[in-house]
Amino acid sequence: MSHLRPALLTDHYELTMVSAALRDGTADRRCTFEVFSRRLPTGRRYGVVAGTGRLIDMIRDFRFTAEEVEFLLRTGVVDEPAARWLADYRFTGDIDGYAEGELFFPGSPILTVSGGFAECVVLETLVLSVLNHDCAVAAAAARMVTAARGRALIEMGSRRAHEEAAVAAARAAYLAGFRFTSNLAAGQRYGIPTAGTAAHAFTLLHDDERTAFASQVATLGRDTTLLVDTYDISQGIRTAIEVAGPQLRAVRIDSGDLAVIAQQSRELLDSLGATETKIIVSGDLDEYAIAALAAEPVDMYGAGTAVVTGSGAPTASLVYKLVEVDGRPVVKRSENKGTIGGRKVAVRRHKPTGTATEEVVVSQGVPDRQANDRSLQHSFVVDGEPVELPTIAESREHLRQCLISIPWEGLKLSAGDPAIPVTVVPAG
Repeated sequence: MSHLRPALLTDHYELTMVSAALRDGTADRRCTFEVFSRRLPTGRRYGVVAGTGRLIDMIRDFRFTAEEVEFLLRTGVVDEPAARWLADYRFTGDIDGYAEGELFFPGSPILTVSGGFAECVVLETLVLSVLNHDCAVAAAAARMVTAARGRALIEMGSRRAHEEAAVAAARAAYLAGFRFTSNLAAGQRYGIPTAGTAAHAFTLLHDDERTAFASQVATLGRDTTLLVDTYDISQGIRTAIEVAGPQLRAVRIDSGDLAVIAQQSRELLDSLGATETKIIVSGDLDEYAIAALAAEPVDMYGAGTAVVTGSGAPTASLVYKLVEVDGRPVVKRSENKGTIGGRKVAVRRHKPTGTATEEVVVSQGVPDRQANDRSLQHSFVVDGEPVELPTIAESREHLRQCLISIPWEGLKLSAGDPAIPVTVVPAG
């Protein structure tokens, strides 16, 4: 469940629209809103759906307390009829969309919210806040997982993000394939494996490196990771093996030319008989830095700032747009910001081998099904009641399978077209 009360995590204008719609009688008109992206961030070939589980939990808790309603009334955000409506608010509509771990592309209708206008529009800011953040982190993390080529990654960016965003980022990174997080709240809330040992401060606390290492090994045993770059890396490795023996689980290097240092460290460890001691590297790593280390003897990567900030794309640029009113498609025609009216249904088309070739999106209809099509939308909320969602472990595996299914060009880190095209068929 969410640890924040979600009702006021919204924009002022959502509630002024509610007030006006209640006054003019349009608040209960049956509407459909869709969440989609018009374009992917520069250089990206796919997006990753993440945050849906968090979002549905928050919508379950989306209620206005008496204190919140009083604040809105006192400050003039809403009038008396709207205040009464908010006091009784409970979402009673339907939500469906792409599963967590699904890939998306420009035009993919990744979330559909249906119900009365007022009950749907009041969710807009929360929906976009959760999905824009989590999808951005998950896409960056997935690119890092691909670049790591099967080597483990630990998310360690909590100190580079808002405290609650850090927990959400840890969840999104784990969904994308990271093995561990340093964030204990994420471990408690979502069951994500946590990891961590010591910082440079622990070494500096002691009179010398040997004493610090001995303390850590005495407490944690040889199945620990010693940070060896506080002073001289080569001497740090020698001291680590002298203290812990060749059974030491790992050393971590957090600075310097990591490609060169990883090679030298592996050679030194092997010469000391520590052939099974792993090398973990960290320090401002992004997907490009990880890819550059692919040929080096690195066993695990620690990523912080880049992953929690979306590696240069901190938002997925998702929008929440009204596409249908009382079963009638509505269209926004603004230049560069237009929409295609009508509720959409989407399928992913595949070759018999399983390789994805196209996404087909039909407005106010159903795609003509072919033998290897896969439906993309699933029910999350029905008549206001959330349905059981996949576990985070299932979502991790779903994303892994999705990444296997796209053409190999779609996994490149270089700029290019989306991994597969999206064909949108308008109504009529």
